[in-house]
Amino acid sequence: MAELKYEITAQIGVLSERSGWTKELNMIRWNDREPKYDIRDWSPDKAKMSKGITMTLEEVIALRDLLNGLNLEAVAD
Repeated sequence: MAELKYEITAQIGVLSERSGWTKELNMIRWNDREPKYDIRDWSPDKAKMSKGITMTLEEVIALRDLLNGLNLEAVAD
């Protein structure tokens, strides 16, 4: 299996924390490609990561628009 190369090019923010691991939104360059938005859990030293989701700018905009259209209080009930 080929080695996975990644570089966190921008740390945007932490969404949550549990047992030292943090769920983060970052910009990540995977295998020397253009950076994309990425949401996943990271160990404290960033040496380990969980499975996550990677999105283009267009997908992030679509997600933002979907979330902005939700009545989150009604969805949570």
